Amino acid sequence: MNLSDYIVAENETILNVLKKIDKSGKGIVFICDNNKLLASVTDGDIRRYIIKNANIDDTIKKIGNYNPHYVFEKDNINYKKYMEEKGVTSLPILDENKNIVDIKFLKKDIKKVDSKINVPVVIMAGGKGTRLKPYTNILPKPLIPIGEKTITEHIIDSFEKYGCTNFYMIVNYKKNFIKTYFNEINKKIDFIDEDTFLGTGGGLYLIKDKIKDTIFLTNCDVLIDYDYSEILKQHKKTGNIATVICIEKNQNLSYGVMETDDEGNILEIKEKPKFSFIINTGIYILEPEFIQAIPENTFIHITDVIKNFINQGKKIGTYVLNEDNWLDMGQFDELEKMKERLEI
Repeated sequence: MNLSDYIVAENETILNVLKKIDKSGKGIVFICDNNKLLASVTDGDIRRYIIKNANIDDTIKKIGNYNPHYVFEKDNINYKKYMEEKGVTSLPILDENKNIVDIKFLKKDIKKVDSKINVPVVIMAGGKGTRLKPYTNILPKPLIPIGEKTITEHIIDSFEKYGCTNFYMIVNYKKNFIKTYFNEINKKIDFIDEDTFLGTGGGLYLIKDKIKDTIFLTNCDVLIDYDYSEILKQHKKTGNIATVICIEKNQNLSYGVMETDDEGNILEIKEKPKFSFIINTGIYILEPEFIQAIPENTFIHITDVIKNFINQGKKIGTYVLNEDNWLDMGQFDELEKMKERLEI
């Protein structure tokens, strides 16, 4: 999330603020002095003011709510519960100086999905989950719970909303544990046994005779909150052999950065710069040609397969989402964030 999309200064005109609210789609912005919270303004506040005064060139300061709800980042509270109790749908998170460091939004009811794609989905679930030890000493990563469901069930549910019914899961580490669990909950999955560890790409060889269509491929620890049909539409339109679903990751550095010449002389000082990166989410759309290129019984990462195609001049594309659309469960500090995002 880019905080600047939700922050305005007191001297901004009502018209400019209304445009900003419309662009963000969240119905609210926060009036700040730099990033220090002063007030909140909703689209409803603006509408009511315009009806009474009909002047959109006034400054937003005139209609701000200077007693907004907020919590401090050090507070140990359930944000969803707090917002429901207070009757608010957005909640700024402040540091000790009352600067906004994050904003939480109450998730709206899930919209009915009209687009049905029914594309086969392959879930890579064979790894050892070393980043989540010691949890994965007992449970394989696909079965780690996020609320009352496993992460893999959340992934399957997200695709089922779009009409996907054919699921394949490549399993290796603690594979019998995984199979037993999904059989007990009656999830229809075609399990593919990977007898030796083949990396994030090598296991695809095992499905080359099973699937002859375009597929979604996903790691077993990531979710995206986005319209799969829109991603598939662009993939087909561009004629890519593979499309990598990515997010734009923004990183703010808390220090001044020096640019120097070879003699150590300062050329430029960038105070607290912001960097943007395009990050691989671990979700892909692949054409049969991609799968047919996987070598037999060879450890290889999918990124290496992609590099090989790029070197051959083949079309490999990206579909870039906002950082808020991505939920990653691959590390300890992301587990609680994912629970919060899923409101469980």
